[in-house]
Amino acid sequence: MTRTPGTPPAGRRPRWRALLVGTAAVLLPLSATTALAHSATAAVPAPPTGWTSVFSDDFAGASGTGLNTSNWLYDLGTSYPGGAGNWGTGEVESNTNSTANVYQDGAGHLAIKPIRDASGHWTSGRVETQRTDFAAPTGGVLRVQASIQQPDVTTANGAGYWPAFWMLGDAARAASATNWPSIGEIDIMEDINGRSSEFATLHCGTGSGGPCNETTGIGSGERACSGCQTAFHQYAMEYDRSVSPEQLRYYLDGTNFFTINSNQVDATTWNNATHHGFFLIMNVAMGGGFPNAFGGGPTAATVSGQPMLVDYVSVMTKGGTSTGGGTGTGGGGGSATATTQAEAYNAQSGTATEACSDTGGGQDVGNIGNGDWLQYNNTDFGTTALHTINARVASGAASGVSGIVEVHLDSLSNAAVGSFSVGNTGGWQSWKTVPGSIGSVTGTHTVYLKFVTGSGQDFVNVNSFSFS
Repeated sequence: MTRTPGTPPAGRRPRWRALLVGTAAVLLPLSATTALAHSATAAVPAPPTGWTSVFSDDFAGASGTGLNTSNWLYDLGTSYPGGAGNWGTGEVESNTNSTANVYQDGAGHLAIKPIRDASGHWTSGRVETQRTDFAAPTGGVLRVQASIQQPDVTTANGAGYWPAFWMLGDAARAASATNWPSIGEIDIMEDINGRSSEFATLHCGTGSGGPCNETTGIGSGERACSGCQTAFHQYAMEYDRSVSPEQLRYYLDGTNFFTINSNQVDATTWNNATHHGFFLIMNVAMGGGFPNAFGGGPTAATVSGQPMLVDYVSVMTKGGTSTGGGTGTGGGGGSATATTQAEAYNAQSGTATEACSDTGGGQDVGNIGNGDWLQYNNTDFGTTALHTINARVASGAASGVSGIVEVHLDSLSNAAVGSFSVGNTGGWQSWKTVPGSIGSVTGTHTVYLKFVTGSGQDFVNVNSFSFS
């Protein structure tokens, strides 16, 4: 949502969520759930057989209370720090953490309510999950879903309303002003101007044009959503890495109404947009490029104070190499002291796997340059502090070319807990073990290896690592 607004084609909008061109929907059986009844106080559905719950919230707090900040953070004002103004979309509200705008209603719902003051200024709410590691397992499926009632407005009194449930690639937390849309944005539900509609979108590639037709994106077009302003409906997305080509499937009340196949774009664009963790966002914007494409707003006739209600949010995974990555015996719920194979990442940016000549063969991760990273979920450091990372690395970098491997926990935007430097080891398959200090780490964490060099060249291959 932090890109500079442009002028969208008719029926589309510019933002950190723009819309899609008409790829035909592929109707497939719903793999996680069948269509569910949506009561106003439904509990979070139990994971179906074969699925594992990764995250959920049913907003069961007392009336008028704020969110659980262990799960959620509030976006404030009109941009990310250093990001484009008005969230890059031209929307006009200022977001707050006030319980006037964002609150639990005591009946099992989160309410996000836009309010216009006496001077005509709008406030609203925008919240994100603290976690940024919601990723499809390699060879498995990620499902993200929510039961939502859109703001109870119509085309007569809802001009400018823009409710949304969506996801951003985890790297947005580190550099939100510069890396959209290559990091990926998955829009699960958007509606504008009280149209009782559903729009679904993937944003990827480059900021203008490119393989994903930005700033429009690859999307479903407008789908009618009868009663979406007056009742709860289930909006869901499945990212399926168990099929070839990989798929993003979008669902409304259990019906798969739109599918994107990975071969609709080049492999690098797809991998950069999807092969990593995401965080979830829910908000109600007012005005901006998308509403403008359908007549504009807000206007004098726009009613104030109609909230989006969220009954629950849930994230599940199924199959593959679990939420912990590929073939390694470390990350993914394993011990940090065991050996994690580098290619067993849950997500990555900028790297590639290749055949490895190190002991045990298999693959290593290469093509590593400045800003690239690898992600390993659910790594258990135990209760006795670990202080060292030991990595098997190789480098055929030119003389004078070196770099640093940083270790981050839980988010790339968190300060590094340690690092080690790598220079030429005698060749890209000349392996050595390099240690680095990581301070004192206990508990279970998502581990990120981030690669930093000022040379502008690839500088290291990684085969495996462990902690001690």
